[in-house]
Amino acid sequence: MAEGMKRLAKETAIYGLPSILGKFLNWLLVPMYVRVLDGTGEFGIYTNLYAWVALLLVILTYGMETGFFRFINKKEEKEPLRVYSTTLFSIAFTSILFFSLSILFIHPISRALSYENYPEYLGMMAGVVALDAFTSIPYAYLRYAGRPVRFATIRFINIFLNIGLNLFFYLACPWLLKHMPETVDWFYNPGYGVGYAFVANVITSVTVFLLLLPTILPGIRIKPDRDLLRKMLRYSFPIMILGVAGIFNQTADKIIFPFLFDDKQYAEGQLGIYGACFRMAAVMVMFIQAFRYAYEPFIFARNKEDGNHRAYIEAMRYFIIFALLIFLGVMFYIDILKYFVTPDYYPGLRIVPIVMMGELFFGIYFNLSFWYKLNDQTWWGACFSTIGCVITVLIIVFFAPIYGYMACAWASFCCNLLMMLLSYVIGQRKFPIAYDLRSALIYFFVAGVFFTAGMLPYIDSLVLRLLYRTALLAFFVVFIVKRDLPLRELPIVGRYFQKK
Repeated sequence: MAEGMKRLAKETAIYGLPSILGKFLNWLLVPMYVRVLDGTGEFGIYTNLYAWVALLLVILTYGMETGFFRFINKKEEKEPLRVYSTTLFSIAFTSILFFSLSILFIHPISRALSYENYPEYLGMMAGVVALDAFTSIPYAYLRYAGRPVRFATIRFINIFLNIGLNLFFYLACPWLLKHMPETVDWFYNPGYGVGYAFVANVITSVTVFLLLLPTILPGIRIKPDRDLLRKMLRYSFPIMILGVAGIFNQTADKIIFPFLFDDKQYAEGQLGIYGACFRMAAVMVMFIQAFRYAYEPFIFARNKEDGNHRAYIEAMRYFIIFALLIFLGVMFYIDILKYFVTPDYYPGLRIVPIVMMGELFFGIYFNLSFWYKLNDQTWWGACFSTIGCVITVLIIVFFAPIYGYMACAWASFCCNLLMMLLSYVIGQRKFPIAYDLRSALIYFFVAGVFFTAGMLPYIDSLVLRLLYRTALLAFFVVFIVKRDLPLRELPIVGRYFQKK
């Protein structure tokens, strides 16, 4: 059993590292985008279209990735390739249909989304969505087949190729056009702006598809099973509803916002500011994901024989501690991090603490979600997400025309807070876990005091301001360690104590 947990931890790290690194490197592209694109409006287009991409990807996979794992691992399933083939053909059919309809109706769609001057942007992103939806199944098969190294290798190629192409189009090509124009003037148009981000994505998605062909071919050689497909669709449909509701909670602000203003240029500009500063707050998302990948396997390995839910309680406690530490760290050094964007985007910095705290609530909600997953009552998750969707949309529709993107930030905050509270209250009735509420409330209160103490006093000198906030952050760390952070139990630090 211990050996199995070690393998689980190892493979979790391999599968998780590309995702975390990809988010981090794409996050690092934002400083380049805000400096090379023509104003905040172009980044607004980028923000809006990629919000649509995230939503459409969930719709076009319609829960079949989860369904694939469920059915291919059934004890009675004697032909795993039959499940793979059925899933592959199903996703291929819907992806091709989606792309074909998108190209056929590209002009009406572009007019409806106010991109009538850029229909090729929508065409490229339709291709990216179709390819990425399809390749999600070969990726899933690599995970099933226990090939984490190949999985990670292709993901890394995906990440670095996309990064490289962006650097080529936005940094190398302008330099070459200035110094050696004959090398790039036959294909490079300096006025194409944000379009090159989409071109880079298309090239990357096509490359990944070609790299996955050896994994795809075994699946297309087997005839799909219609009866199996019907069973898989019945199983996967509720998961799709849950997924769509969940992703819409995260993207509704960026999708709806442009429709609420008659002045489209103003809307794109404001959305660009919001999107760039939202990316700054996404530091919380990346560290939360890293925590889940790196620390949860350790917690579960240590508590595999416990019968009192201690693992869930400890995981929640550590999650809150580190998430609050990250929150304070980002906010205390916001005067440095603001150079992540240009001064045109500085008005949007006020959303950062609101969005970060909202993401923290979502992380707690994720940790709480064990109760309905363990009870096979995932429809509760769909209910919570749907309620969250309604709240998000109502706040944005009624308040964004008055308060702008600040309403979007508060919508995210309120949505995640409500889902967290609902999941906790109902979960305690269905699957009681004695979470340490007293400790959580103390940490939130103390973090709030330190946050207020760090942000309110006006200190004109940047150096003194940073030194003051660093001292406060150090005191918060001391409070954590003194109160109840058992250093002996941390994976790396624990080894030091063992040697002693």
